[in-house]
Order: sequence, then C-alpha cells, then structure tokens
Amino acid sequence: MHHQWRNKILVGDCLDLLAGVPDGIAELVITSPPYADQRKQTYGGVPIDRYVEWFMPIAKQVHRVLKPRGSFVLNIKERVADGERHTYVLKLILAMREQGWLWTEEYIWHKKNCHPGKWPNRFRDAWERCLHFTKQRDFAMYQDAVRVPMGEWRHARLKNLSKTDRRRDDSRVKSGFGKKIENWVGRELAYPSNVLHLATECSNKNHSATFPPALPTWFIQLFTKKGDLVLDPFMGSGTTALAAKKLGRDYLGIELVAEYVELARRRLQSGEGNHHDPQDVDRNSAAGNGLRRSQKRRPI
Repeated sequence: MHHQWRNKILVGDCLDLLAGVPDGIAELVITSPPYADQRKQTYGGVPIDRYVEWFMPIAKQVHRVLKPRGSFVLNIKERVADGERHTYVLKLILAMREQGWLWTEEYIWHKKNCHPGKWPNRFRDAWERCLHFTKQRDFAMYQDAVRVPMGEWRHARLKNLSKTDRRRDDSRVKSGFGKKIENWVGRELAYPSNVLHLATECSNKNHSATFPPALPTWFIQLFTKKGDLVLDPFMGSGTTALAAKKLGRDYLGIELVAEYVELARRRLQSGEGNHHDPQDVDRNSAAGNGLRRSQKRRPI
C-alpha cells in the first residue's frame, strides 16, 4: 500500500509536498528543522518571533500523515538572544499541545564532544532536546530494542543480597516509586535512560552541520519495526534515510535544497546502506529552484 511513497526523497518545500502525502502513512516522523535565526548566511533562517507561526502548519501536516500509534521526534534547541535563552521552543511545545499533540516525553541528546568555549554568562552547549510527541497515549514502542548492557558493577552488587534487596523498597519521599534489587539477578541488559550520550561527529563531511547517524538510529529502533515507514521532512543530506535503510525500514524524505538531495542519493548508492535498492529522487516541485529562504536549514 502506498508503495510510490516508500524509499523516495522529494525535492521541494516540505509544507507544499506534505500536503500530497496520504493520511496515516508513517510510523515515525523524525527531523531536525532549521533552528531560529541559525546559519543565515548559508541556509537562511526563520526569525525567532515568527518561529511558532512558521512551524505549526508543518506540524499539522505531520499530524495528518502520522499513523494513530506513531511518534514524532523533533530535535531542536532554543538559542541565546540578547544574553538570555529565548522561549520559542517552549512556546512551540504549548502550541503543539493546543493543536492536539501529546507531549509524551523529552529525550536529551548529550553531545559528548561539543566544542569548548567561554562566555561571560553561561557555559558551552552540550545538549539538545529531542521532543517526543504522539497522537494518542497508546503508541508503538519497542523498548527491548534499545536495551543496554548492565555493566560489570552488577557482579559485586548482586552477589550478596540483603533482606531489603529481596523485597520492594518503596521511596522514602512517598513518590510512589520503588525498587526490588533481586529482580536484576541474572539479567545482562537494562533499559536506558532518556539521556543519549552521543558524539556530534558524523561520517559525512560535506556540510557544516553535524547530526550523528546514531541519533535517528536509536529512535527508529525504539519506535518502529522492520518494514515500517520513517519520514523526515527536513532530510538534509540523508542521514535519517540512511539509518532507516540500514535497519530494514522504508524512508520518505523531503529536502528543499537539491544539492543535498544529490548528496543523500550518493550516500545511499555508495553502499552505506544495504537493505534497499538505491532510492529514487522525485523532482516534483519547482521549489527546489525557487527556494524559500525561510525554510533553508542545516543539512543532517
């Protein structure tokens, strides 16, 4: 069903092209849109005070093309303006809730190798938000796919269990949380936290922005299964498509700049991915030649 939308990258403005995508086609939408007023000289930029107004029509289309049990992961970070953090991301979250989205979770991407620097009133940025939105409380999530090794500490800690370790130990602050250490005996894997410790560096050096393949890979594993469709409406140089392909998922990308679409095609054809034939590039919009500067973005 809808095979013509699978393993394609469309060239043009995502707001225009999303309007032609069928309802409820994607299991996961994951993207990193242009941040407000960032990289103006190279990619243009969306003014801070107009960011929510600009993004909400796109969010509405994403809501429509997402399956009922699907997830939308939005990588974004508020910038500093006039010496303080701007609130456009917070305003965007509230606006999306008003539009009907559930703000289900917030994951933090900790950038392990962020650039050093010194500022008079803050320290270097070492993290970005990955906002998780869903259409309903019952959504697809495959937690076992992202389990991590428990570590060598467990051998000593679990060797001699106390009486407390063998029963549920409720939180002393009456939060409702509790633990039973005995449950971890014999386990090799544990569920991760909502902080992802990833380097910023990626394998593709032909653009100025960095978006590690491990980031979309982790969310694709968590929220999809093989054969599902992953959509990135700001595809850039194809990192999301590449991650989806390697994991045996289908992809649909939209990218405004034809140069980066060609780069994505070359990456997919080069053998970096290995589950599908090299993807087709559909030039079905004139927007690739008449670019809206307000939507030019950092490629990923």
